Amino acid sequence: MAGLTEKQKRFCDYYIETGNAAEAARRAGYSTKTANRIATENLSKPVIQDYIKKRNRELESERTADMKEVREYWTAVMRNNIEETKDRLKASEFIAKTNGAFVDKVEHSGEVKSNVDLSGLSVEELRKIANSDK
Repeated sequence: MAGLTEKQKRFCDYYIETGNAAEAARRAGYSTKTANRIATENLSKPVIQDYIKKRNRELESERTADMKEVREYWTAVMRNNIEETKDRLKASEFIAKTNGAFVDKVEHSGEVKSNVDLSGLSVEELRKIANSDK
């Protein structure tokens, strides 16, 4: 795709692989010191967002279940009286989580730097950042 450097392409591929923007930036070759900032900047660029979408479409295949198929499977397990109760409960938990029935809370205690934009990071990425100083 035009407009992307090789390093940005590596960032995108590692982001797809790990789901963690800061880790993707480090693996792509950006310095550890600037990885969080670069990750946020990269994810905000339309050309990078387009490249990630394009790569995800390329990686999809008929062998990969989409969310509709996964949810149908969970529903079938949950409703199957032959399945063990623990498996039926776990399937119902997955369904509830994907419908937003449970809310994860992340507590933060510490200084918030006003010049750092964290809005583009996932909850998992924020947790890793929060736990990196411990």
